Amino acid sequence: MAHSHESNTKRIWIVLIYLTILTTVEVALGIVKPDWLHLHGLGTSWLNWIFIILTLVKAYFIAWAFMHLEGEKKWFRRSVVWTAVFLISYLLFIVLIEGGYLHDTLKPLVKW
Repeated sequence: MAHSHESNTKRIWIVLIYLTILTTVEVALGIVKPDWLHLHGLGTSWLNWIFIILTLVKAYFIAWAFMHLEGEKKWFRRSVVWTAVFLISYLLFIVLIEGGYLHDTLKPLVKW
């Protein structure tokens, strides 16, 4: 395993700054909710897709930094990352398909 030579304190600060920036963007978008991001694409609004993507980027960075994936062999990193990507993509597909079905089915019964 190849390890970088930067100190743990510096590494923690870099991770903290990176995650703080991403979280600030998410919170700002959640507060402001720009109208142009409420347009629908691929089953949900673009604002929701931005939240999903930013959350996945943060999860990947946390796994990379704190689960020490950067120091593992390439095949192990790929098996962990691609398995998670596949399962999360499948979950999103199922949630969006079923959510659309429920919305269409319950439309006459529920006042949205």
